[in-house]
Amino acid sequence: MSLDWIYYAISWILLTWHSAWDAIGVPVGAVIGTNFAWILSIVFLVVTVRVILFPVFVKQIKSQRAMQALQPKVKELQEKHKGDRETLQKEMMELYRKEKANPLMGCLPMFLQIPVFLGLFHVLRRLDPFKAEDKKTIYGWTVDQFNSASHAKLFTAPLAGKFGSTADELARLNANGNTTKIIAGVLVLVMIATTYLTSRQMILKTGWAEDPQQRMIQRLMLYGIPASLLISGAIFPIGVIIYWVTNNLFTLGQQQWVLRKFPPPVTAKKATVPAAARNPVQPAKSGGLFGRGKTTPQAPVKATSPKVAGPKPGAKPANPKKSSRPAKRQG
Repeated sequence: MSLDWIYYAISWILLTWHSAWDAIGVPVGAVIGTNFAWILSIVFLVVTVRVILFPVFVKQIKSQRAMQALQPKVKELQEKHKGDRETLQKEMMELYRKEKANPLMGCLPMFLQIPVFLGLFHVLRRLDPFKAEDKKTIYGWTVDQFNSASHAKLFTAPLAGKFGSTADELARLNANGNTTKIIAGVLVLVMIATTYLTSRQMILKTGWAEDPQQRMIQRLMLYGIPASLLISGAIFPIGVIIYWVTNNLFTLGQQQWVLRKFPPPVTAKKATVPAAARNPVQPAKSGGLFGRGKTTPQAPVKATSPKVAGPKPGAKPANPKKSSRPAKRQG
């Protein structure tokens, strides 16, 4: 199956945004060794894609909430079919079907962005000022646009350059090898860090899944993908890494908004623990950034008079009262 439609779509979005920034007055030439019009075009390619995929992202959160609500039933099935993995999987799939929950929905937004990533990777990899003119004008580009993008840089490192670029590729892009490796290397590290943070934020907010399949997916997202980027990042053009980092930052902000709008459900275990038992001595806090405001003063406790113990049986009172009746005379 040809992916030309993806390359045309990515090229159209990039060129449309580049024309918009040019019309607004963003310098097309390099400023501080950076062609901001092309950088902004890549950033707003992310914005365009994420706006289109926003309804899918909300469905992902709702699906995760549904999976969380099913955790008690999943745990019951795990206890019931402890030694029978095949039956357990069948029972869980039947449970998911009955409750209309999809364990793979959590990965759907990422899967839908893979064609965009591959499209941008292909378009930027083709940037070479020495290509024949008929090769420059495919996917809706003009020769001037192609040449402009081929010479676009980030702090003098070409957007088409990679950490693993050969000396010949760097010479064709008129780039310094050390500078390109430094810029690309820093961006790869930022890409790995932001990829880890997006997965970590979601897991911290929603908790680890009880379902082994879901937990495996969570571990893959948290550790597997960032680790793989350490190697694969060397073949990504700088422009693609800019796209990935921007996408991660957008995801972090979007997760914060969605998690506030659709907060994780409070589990019964957490709800039954009284507040006094969880924090018996800490005074309540009010206001302040990150909850570091002034502590609310405790209400003063009224002093109570000490209780005086009564006299022991058979002991004489400390202050004997005089009897109102005269004592009997002896005799």
